[in-house]
Amino acid sequence: MTSFTLADGIRLRSLLTKQVQELEQEMLRVAFTLSEKGQALPEQRRSVDDVDSDIKMIRQDIMLLDRLIYKANLATAIDYQGEQIPLVEAIEYAMQLRAQAKLYKQLGASPKEQPEYGYGEAAAYMRVARFDPEEYREKALQYERNANKVSGLVNSKNYQVELEFDASRYE
Repeated sequence: MTSFTLADGIRLRSLLTKQVQELEQEMLRVAFTLSEKGQALPEQRRSVDDVDSDIKMIRQDIMLLDRLIYKANLATAIDYQGEQIPLVEAIEYAMQLRAQAKLYKQLGASPKEQPEYGYGEAAAYMRVARFDPEEYREKALQYERNANKVSGLVNSKNYQVELEFDASRYE
């Protein structure tokens, strides 16, 4: 059994998922043949059963990779701001930081005041921010930096952690 990095395992899992999708398309192509009634069916290189067997084998490997990746993501931690955070939590934390940064960017891009039209003919309406847009623009930048830092630490760990998996079929 060979070993490779967690990053390679994640990449291989993605490739195997794509390969299953391609095999599913192949299965649909080889499943039917257009033939004149009474004529012998043309020869096929691969049968539906051949393709089905390949799909099942790859899906088994995907499930094994998933188990290994999940185990590694739980067992491995990054050191962020003096705290040990398991990879699974760090990945989620980075996504949450990015979502918060996106929201803050929207608030930060808002004007402090702007006229609103179409509410009435006689009165002038103003849309007034109940916060400081510049403050939220700066918060967005900080959240984005923190997300990048966490993502970088996770990525770095992904290249340090080894998985035991026989990938010889896919080399």
